[in-house]
Amino acid sequence: MQELLEEIENYWDQRSSGYCESNLEELETFKKEAWLELIQEQFPSVKDRKLRVLDIGTGPGFFAIIMAGAGHDVTAVDYTEAMLKKAQANAKRYHCNIHFEKMEAHKLLFADNCFDLIVSRNLTWNLEEPEQAYQEWYRVLGKNGRLLNFDANWYLHVHNSEKRKEYENDRVMTRNKNLPDHYTNTDTRRMENIAKKLPLSKKLRPEWDVQELKKIGFKKIIIDKGIGERVWNTIEKINYASTPMFMIAAEK
Repeated sequence: MQELLEEIENYWDQRSSGYCESNLEELETFKKEAWLELIQEQFPSVKDRKLRVLDIGTGPGFFAIIMAGAGHDVTAVDYTEAMLKKAQANAKRYHCNIHFEKMEAHKLLFADNCFDLIVSRNLTWNLEEPEQAYQEWYRVLGKNGRLLNFDANWYLHVHNSEKRKEYENDRVMTRNKNLPDHYTNTDTRRMENIAKKLPLSKKLRPEWDVQELKKIGFKKIIIDKGIGERVWNTIEKINYASTPMFMIAAEK
């Protein structure tokens, strides 16, 4: 596991600058309010205090900054050192007080039942042991706490021939519409090689996640496969037409 974890860290370390620029652009568009509204709809019930929020796989700090800007008590973790440095700089830029720590999503160094809300975006597909990660996330959530996981069937096309055709069609559509292709701007071959080693690139999601979360003990699981209509711009909708983003909202 350690070797693959280091490979993933190295990949995202090298992508940190470009990913940071993308996140900063998002924070200056409609997306900031769109994401905040979407997350607020799933808030757990807490009275007379701030929400204790944990952003797992924070990257350059997108969710952490949104949640801290809305007045919540935010802790954010990531395993990539370069991403954490970007996140800390971005938090300072937006005058946000956020507690950052370098940490594995599979091994959270927090006490049991200490967060009201966990948020995560485009992380779980990267994990070598997603079942263990979900168990850890359940452990650190307090009673009636909420998990909000936003992800997609990223790189399912490396194992699924039909998805590969759909993925290639997305590339054609971006060219035909003269739009930037988000895959050609990254080291796609390298990421595909990593994805082949990851368990969730073979699974149909979020169906897989629902079953695992139920086994762990989560209740009131809500799935929304249409959130891209709310939080993606036109370029993203065309780039990722075959890979729609979904939301998993699960209560402890």
